[in-house]
Amino acid sequence: MIKGGGRNIGFPPSMSELEDERSISLRQLMADEGIIPSYKDEEKRRVVISKLRGIVERWVKNVAWERRLSQHHVDATNATILAYGSYGLGVYGSESDIDALCIGPFFASLAEDFFIGLRDMLKTRIEVSELLCVKDAKVPLIRFKFDGILVDLPYAQLRVLSIPHNVDVLNPFFLRDIDETSWKSLSGVRANKCILRLVPSLELFQSLLRCVKLWAKRRGVYGNLNGFLGGVHLAVLAAFVCGYERNATLSSLLANFFNIFAHWPWPTPVVLLEDAFLPTGSPPGLMPIQLPCGPHQFCNSNITRSTFYKTMAEFLRGHHLTKDYSKPNFSWKNLFEPYPYVNTYTWFIKIHLSAANQEDLSNWVGWVKSRFRSLMLKIEEVYGFCDPNPTEYVETYAKQPNIVFYWGLHVQLRTINVSDITYVEKTFLTNLNSGSFQVPVGRIHLSVVKASQLPWNGDCGSNNRSKKVTRTCWKIRIPEDKQHCKNVPVYSKHMPGYVVGYKKMDNKEAESMEVKC
Repeated sequence: MIKGGGRNIGFPPSMSELEDERSISLRQLMADEGIIPSYKDEEKRRVVISKLRGIVERWVKNVAWERRLSQHHVDATNATILAYGSYGLGVYGSESDIDALCIGPFFASLAEDFFIGLRDMLKTRIEVSELLCVKDAKVPLIRFKFDGILVDLPYAQLRVLSIPHNVDVLNPFFLRDIDETSWKSLSGVRANKCILRLVPSLELFQSLLRCVKLWAKRRGVYGNLNGFLGGVHLAVLAAFVCGYERNATLSSLLANFFNIFAHWPWPTPVVLLEDAFLPTGSPPGLMPIQLPCGPHQFCNSNITRSTFYKTMAEFLRGHHLTKDYSKPNFSWKNLFEPYPYVNTYTWFIKIHLSAANQEDLSNWVGWVKSRFRSLMLKIEEVYGFCDPNPTEYVETYAKQPNIVFYWGLHVQLRTINVSDITYVEKTFLTNLNSGSFQVPVGRIHLSVVKASQLPWNGDCGSNNRSKKVTRTCWKIRIPEDKQHCKNVPVYSKHMPGYVVGYKKMDNKEAESMEVKC
């Protein structure tokens, strides 16, 4: 028998060999995309965490001295930093930020010591830039860049004098009598630890989560601030799939991921530990995902009707593309195609943010993005549905530093009423001014533009609307006598009344639509 390359020549590959080949090609694709960090990236983040630990150790001893604790207690006290999120799970990329929780003792308060004392200490560091206190968030935090890496730093206050560096945040001893804000801040670290304990294979879980995150980013369904699935959501979903099929390969896990969640009966919650916590009441939101670290805790979600339907359409598309992954000519590349915004929508809401300088702009954009959900809800109220493209663009010809977002609209009208977008902008400005934003305020301007007015960018897709692409849309079924185009919609079998594509596109009719102001 002649052999070559580990396979019997002249015989078709076995299923196990195909599984291995598909998994190898998937890992190679991840490597080619550059989402696996280098040793230099790993070392840089280790240094950042180490320096932050040193800073909070000095900070808490200063606080103890200011509180006039005894010298013995000053010497004994300690605070620490615990990484979580993508870095804590080991699935970060070279461009990923760091989620790091600061844990302090009973005498170091959030309002005075953390948001004033620690903030002032960070401001003196040469490595720190673009520092912003986000006090109104569900999990209050300090956001800054440390050696160019974005860091989100929330705070948890435990009822002990000293915090060990290896503190076990699942140990009830450290969790007694803590306040609600500290409990919420701890949830990310606790969820990470529970997930890592539950998955049968850490390597397979990390590989699957990398694939899922790349898919979500490419298809425009990633980011909690934009109303989509965030990192913790995808981590729980990936861990659920890993536990669902314990002896799977990477390729079968990814195919099962889409098969499971394309048909998931939302709003039934996704729960990793079915028998651990008794359910009480209705789970929150349209896509409830339970944290595996405690009863009645769910991932914070900004999902709206619009982003729910877009996400479901992408689950269905992913299932359609991966259900036959064992076929000879199968390729993973189609799954990770960038979402074709320009080829999907005729109208877009343009969100133009500007400020006097780059640092003010960064702070301003961060503040506005933290309030994006209220903007999405207002747009849904006025226009029906929108697709918040997370990609940030820059108008290089503008005088002031700026960031621009383009959100796709599903509107059937031939004209756009300018007063509608003016109303949305005015309402959103009221929301922005109602918080505790303390840095110089930037500017925001909303307008409605055609697809042809979008910047030429690979993330947006092609401006050639006749280009054939895999369409995935979500919109309410329109009666035949009220349709304004000749497209023949193909409706979802799993979401009656919602479109998953079209059989034909009349480009002349689509291009004839004009903005009338």
